[in-house]
Amino acid sequence: VQLQASGGGLVQAGGSLRLSCAASGLTFSRNTMGWFRQAPGKEREFVSAINWSGGSTYYTESVKGRFTISRDNAKNAVYLQMNSLKVEDTAVYYCAARVGPNSDYSASYNYWGQGTQVTVSS
Repeated sequence: VQLQASGGGLVQAGGSLRLSCAASGLTFSRNTMGWFRQAPGKEREFVSAINWSGGSTYYTESVKGRFTISRDNAKNAVYLQMNSLKVEDTAVYYCAARVGPNSDYSASYNYWGQGTQVTVSS
């Protein structure tokens, strides 16, 4: 199984980025997909998740209204549109996959990508 995250970069506060995660080696349409992030010196934290059909999404409170998760099962891909970015959104962002419903519990995810760096400058 491979999860390849991309789309990170350097952006000014208030800007936008779109992260992508391409999956292979798993039955993508059966997996809930999640995004997590880890800032320097902090623990990895949940950002968002989307169920197998895309019909159910889940966000951590700090990104509600700014981030949108979506998926394209035909392309085996999940996306995270990030708008109104803040300096505190700076982190390495990871995509992850699990079989089961949406979850914010990182240990419940079976597969992880390598991460993509998002840096938001003031």
